[in-house]
Amino acid sequence: MKRLFLLRHAKTVPANPGIEDHDRELLERGRNDAPAIGVYMAGKTYLPDLILSSTARRTVETVELLSEKLPRAQHIEYTDRLYLAGQKEMLAVIRSVAASVSNLLVVGHNPGIEQLATALSRQPVKRKERDRIDQIEEKFPTSALAVLDFAVARWRDVAPGRGELIDFVRPRDL
Repeated sequence: MKRLFLLRHAKTVPANPGIEDHDRELLERGRNDAPAIGVYMAGKTYLPDLILSSTARRTVETVELLSEKLPRAQHIEYTDRLYLAGQKEMLAVIRSVAASVSNLLVVGHNPGIEQLATALSRQPVKRKERDRIDQIEEKFPTSALAVLDFAVARWRDVAPGRGELIDFVRPRDL
């Protein structure tokens, strides 16, 4: 069994010509939302063995604030492959993770995170699962977290339509 956490970075300053996109920092709201999601993850014992994050300033800050609220130190890797990555590139990164990692957190950007969460989710079996998919399709806001379980032994076997969407939480839900 593999558990995948997909997290969109926290709320950031709007894009503008004076700031390189890669260097955009979090707004105060983002600085509050990221730790709140970390507290939620700790409370649900959603504890990643590995965190893979984009190298953008906003994702790095999100990871730092979130991981401070988790009960144990996390192994974190930053990769340019996740910077503004689409769903196919993100899935390729996920499939390259060692089988020894059971719980993986990927921190990235929209629209890739939203598209990946939707693509990986199986056809809903339960009403709650359908409701979660509907929420994702409506909007995957900043600091939102999707949690998917896969009945596979290796990350390279993760495939579209195979994940059970067990949770989706937005900062406004907390």
